[in-house]
Amino acid sequence: MIKLAREMVTIILDEYGRDEFLRRVSDPYWFQALGCVLGYDWHSSGVTTVLTGVLKSAIDPEEHGLAVCGGKGKVSLQAPAEISQVGDKFNLSTDRIESLRYASRMSAKVDNAAIQAGYQLYHHAFIVTEGGKWAVVQQGMSVKDKTARRYHWLSEHVENFVVEPHNAIVGDAKREVALDMTAKESEGCRKASTDILREEPRKIARMLESVRPAYQKSLQEWMPKIQWKEYVTDVLSMPRYLNWNALKGAYDSQPRNYEELLGIRGIGPATVRGLALVSELIYGEKPSWKDPVRYSFCVGGKDGVPFPVNKPSYDEIIEILGNAIKQAKIGGKERINAIKRLSAFLERK
Repeated sequence: MIKLAREMVTIILDEYGRDEFLRRVSDPYWFQALGCVLGYDWHSSGVTTVLTGVLKSAIDPEEHGLAVCGGKGKVSLQAPAEISQVGDKFNLSTDRIESLRYASRMSAKVDNAAIQAGYQLYHHAFIVTEGGKWAVVQQGMSVKDKTARRYHWLSEHVENFVVEPHNAIVGDAKREVALDMTAKESEGCRKASTDILREEPRKIARMLESVRPAYQKSLQEWMPKIQWKEYVTDVLSMPRYLNWNALKGAYDSQPRNYEELLGIRGIGPATVRGLALVSELIYGEKPSWKDPVRYSFCVGGKDGVPFPVNKPSYDEIIEILGNAIKQAKIGGKERINAIKRLSAFLERK
């Protein structure tokens, strides 16, 4: 997988450039197809961790002007240090390196706290070019039903870290309700949450206590009508405890906007959820409760689930990957096996 990936990446970079490679990696369909061609199961959440791990091993920063930082589990925590190391290799300025580290941290913070659908991040890959552009591929897992959800980011599409910043959010399970503080519909709630956090922690505590009984009584009245499940209770319940040290720090720093609020260390899912619920119940500023995920079965399913195969996209992906394989400087056995995997997809159509 590493040998084939190295040659394919080299050809793509030579033919289309680094920026186009980032665009393709941030496209969930192309990303999924690449994982399949390299030999991983299309329907497994492992394609994300395996493919990014393979790319990290296959890509040479000095040769390709590109690097993959972070990874799965504890390796994801190494992303900031690796970004600094890569930034030095690419001769990026100190300010530019810090902005990349910030992008890495905020992308993880948004997907772990600003969007709440029961998925805990366990994988974070930050891909950066020598020009300072970046993409993020990260994944969360639901402990309830063991489904995975993948988040794609692309720097050229990020105008604001907290307002619909994703290139794509994909998975195989759509929640009937989820808290999405990044939706445009949540703008009023974001502003109200920021205003609340600028208040003294004692006042915030009184707000939480004042709405807790009302919240328990009227949850189904002011929330969308849904089929209540265990994850709804866990994900959307009023938090019992908040990080009061973080709230005090927020009061001292007086965040100017929601992005600064979310960037404060110690502000996690519970605080975000508590502020959102207070914003709605006291100030009438509702957040979005629509799950932003999109189903991802590469280009569709042959049985029409979750949607019919998109043949033009399918053909385009196969053509691009097929040409890359044919031009790759790899042995005949590896090339033949990859072509066979592509042919198997064609036969299924």
